[in-house]
Amino acid sequence: MPTPPPIGEVAGKREHIEAMFDAIAPRYDLLNRILSLGIDQYWRHRAIDLLRPERITRLMDMATGTADLAIMAEDELHPREVVGVDISAEMLRFGQKKLDRRGLNPRIQLVQADAAALPFSDDSFDAALVAFGVRNFEDLNAGLRDMHRTIRPGGVLVVLEFSHPRGALMAPLYDWYSRNVLPRIGGTLSPDAGAYQYLPDSVAAFPDGPDFLDRMHETGYTDLRWEPLTFGIASLYRGRVPAHD
Repeated sequence: MPTPPPIGEVAGKREHIEAMFDAIAPRYDLLNRILSLGIDQYWRHRAIDLLRPERITRLMDMATGTADLAIMAEDELHPREVVGVDISAEMLRFGQKKLDRRGLNPRIQLVQADAAALPFSDDSFDAALVAFGVRNFEDLNAGLRDMHRTIRPGGVLVVLEFSHPRGALMAPLYDWYSRNVLPRIGGTLSPDAGAYQYLPDSVAAFPDGPDFLDRMHETGYTDLRWEPLTFGIASLYRGRVPAHD
């Protein structure tokens, strides 16, 4: 069994995460649908809804994976360009196959890069999306800061991430599912069983809710918003890059 990635913000996490997602790329989309009972697609639509009031010409989809969210955003928001970014070459390879089948080149471009060292100039994008990716950043604050740098003043960052259900009934039920059912199904369908033990561990270690809003505030975002989804299993966050005076 592959060595599981380290949890939390630790040195060397990036390389482990890259290898893990390279390994699970062939069945990543199928596993997402099965393990979330299809609810992940609804969550992605909700993330895109937060961008509808914005003026978006160029959009970044950070941690794009196989480009599901990038394709959905292009279809629903019609920006001039979407740039999907991920550290995993294999995830991007599968994403590129989707783009080729749909004839979405060059409206969607895929780039291999780390969130903390983005190969884009300042103020390159009107907005950025991250779905189920920020908890995998080696340095959360560094990733938030570099995305902030690449978003123009007045632009927004929308983050969709797993979170801790807080209800008296849902919290223990979700904990049981994530500790027992999720790793078992993931291990059956994926070549990297450790990846689906990493998922509940990484969710447990992630500073969600008000703690994540604090991180966004520390890294320069304003006009902050947090919206729990589906009993708090996932959460939406929005922050804005302040406009210049």
